[in-house]
Amino acid sequence: MTSPALVNSPSCLFYQTDHPRPVLDRAEGIYMWDTDGRRFIDGSSGAMVCNIGHSNPHVLAAMRAQMEKSTFGYRLHFVTEPSENLARKLVDHAWPGMDRVFFVSGGSEAVESAIKLARQHAVAIGQASRWKVISRWPSYHGCTLGALAVTGYDALTDPYLPMMQVMPKVPAPRAWLDGRDPDDPATGLHYAGLLEAKIREEGPESVLAVLIEPVGGASTGALVPPKGYMEAVREICDRYGLLLIHDEVMSGGGRLGHFLGARNWDAAPDIVALSKGLGAGYVPLGAIVARGEIVAAVLREGPFAHGFTYAGNPLACAAGLAVIEEIERQDMMGNAMRMGAVLKARMTALMDRFPFIGDVRGMGLLLAMELVADRATRDPLPPDLKAYDRLTEAAYARGLIIYPRRSRGGYAGDHVLVAPPMIVTEAQVDDIMGRLTDALAAFAADAQLADAG
Repeated sequence: MTSPALVNSPSCLFYQTDHPRPVLDRAEGIYMWDTDGRRFIDGSSGAMVCNIGHSNPHVLAAMRAQMEKSTFGYRLHFVTEPSENLARKLVDHAWPGMDRVFFVSGGSEAVESAIKLARQHAVAIGQASRWKVISRWPSYHGCTLGALAVTGYDALTDPYLPMMQVMPKVPAPRAWLDGRDPDDPATGLHYAGLLEAKIREEGPESVLAVLIEPVGGASTGALVPPKGYMEAVREICDRYGLLLIHDEVMSGGGRLGHFLGARNWDAAPDIVALSKGLGAGYVPLGAIVARGEIVAAVLREGPFAHGFTYAGNPLACAAGLAVIEEIERQDMMGNAMRMGAVLKARMTALMDRFPFIGDVRGMGLLLAMELVADRATRDPLPPDLKAYDRLTEAAYARGLIIYPRRSRGGYAGDHVLVAPPMIVTEAQVDDIMGRLTDALAAFAADAQLADAG
């Protein structure tokens, strides 16, 4: 029962927006209920977090069992079985040689940890001149100042520019927006060439690492790299002696058919940052997985000068291990690819009815649609229309949760992500599509946009 204070008193919390929201009562599978009994479909897995669905019995049982034993053990005082077992499980899903794990509590912490490990490695091997991390624009790598410094999303970074050491950026490989063929290897080489030019411009001796999302997250709306791009980036890093860091905070966790999404390409990174789907919404949990020789070089010169209080928390790690066990036991990664193909085809078919859908993209169950004023020119809708927000609210009013963002650096463009939990069924995909279609029709009528339905 909801307490009278919660119902009758104004909230003391504040978030990014002032949209009114109901009080969450419970969640199970892909569904969530408010305290009035209204059911919502979690069509975005929260913020692409709840990959295995809500209230999974195996995960809850593992957490209860661990709570009976211990809920905290500081990493400098004890080794804990859950952290050791989860680390081994992550190594099993990584590339050969990536055999060292460092735990954190979230995605921003994971990205910061990866960057700091890369920097301390450079110092340890006598390359202290290397400090620049080249990332992409647009991109999103976290909300702490260090993670924002490598983020390319102006609306989030502009207020804090005087406080940051902003890192160099190269264009994200947005082939559709740039009018290039993503299936042409020349397209991948074009964007990789922009990276190599930036390295030369900055001075290779000053560049530490390259940081990319294998499949783009919120800032680029499920951007799949063009053919040849991932392999070319790996080759460029090798050529200039740079570390390659993959931000798999969103693309990791199984929804791209592998626990590490970049396993879809032959381009192993040196360090991977993970979170979101690792804890799957059950606990705050993140990690970096790194090549052993990187960690060994750092530890030979002294301690890794970094850490968080809850790193390797036994309760969090017990939950994370149970999450991966359920992903494997239920073949959720296979289901993500099967249902993702169905969902993407259904979303793409909506382009026949709604001319303002410019592109549908993504892989597995990380999908997005971008809204435009003109499909031929790819011009964005007027920013003050706030199409990304209005479509999301129309869906929410129909019991469907999707995830909105600006698609062109934070101040213009509109896309929404559709990324339900990996347990979604074809009947549930039908339900999602029915609600999404109704929301698009309502948005089109409200914004006076074309609807061929």
